[in-house]
Amino acid sequence: MNVTINQKNTDLPDNATVADAVAHVQAKPPFAVAVNTQFVPKTRYAEHALAAGDAIEIISPVTGG
Repeated sequence: MNVTINQKNTDLPDNATVADAVAHVQAKPPFAVAVNTQFVPKTRYAEHALAAGDAIEIISPVTGG
């Protein structure tokens, strides 16, 4: 299935979860994930199923002033 991860079109298996998307981009903690602008808690990554066309954002905190 085709999804968007951080504004890049990406192909994932049809039964992919948020955990699969995180592994695909090899995200390094700390980060937060949103699917279609809805926050997904870390405890739900493995069970939150993705659908074709979903927009996933994997966001790392930024420091500065």
